[in-house]
Amino acid sequence: MAAGGFCKLPNGSVVVALNLPSPAADGPAGVRFLVHAQNRARALTRLRNLGLRGVYLRGNAAPPTPDEITAVLHHPDGLIWRTAPDNGVTVATELWRPIRCLLRA
Repeated sequence: MAAGGFCKLPNGSVVVALNLPSPAADGPAGVRFLVHAQNRARALTRLRNLGLRGVYLRGNAAPPTPDEITAVLHHPDGLIWRTAPDNGVTVATELWRPIRCLLRA
């Protein structure tokens, strides 16, 4: 099950954050996705259209931080990701990457 949450912005749009486990046993602990869209349903549809079919948002346990919101709003695609370590504390030196980088790998 994916942990995640959302934040509604003053203009009515939302930023959705999802932590997904890594499919590889020897890979990183997981991946955190940030999606900017008009509503939660559209944000999840954007991820499903990229091949993440089993993605659902239940609850608001891990909403995006203000820094994450700023990062996704300043990205032209509005969809970014980075690895999420086991303990939930993200390494500050790791940069957010566009979704194109993940899909190429």
